[in-house]
Amino acid sequence: MTARKPFLLRLDPATFEALQAWAADDLRSVNGQVEFLLRRSLREAGRLRTESHATPGSRTGSDAPSDAAT
Repeated sequence: MTARKPFLLRLDPATFEALQAWAADDLRSVNGQVEFLLRRSLREAGRLRTESHATPGSRTGSDAPSDAAT
């Protein structure tokens, strides 16, 4: 398993509540949702050098929610 680096993230209450609701909709924890969004943003910006291995509880491929779903 890849080492993980914990860090503190401060969010205003409205941002946290929105993130928490989004995570619940996607069946993720808030931490998992933050990681998912950061990885997606890094990949889209061409800043992610290599795909990290899927972690327990992470969803990749066909089981990940689609951005196009409305």
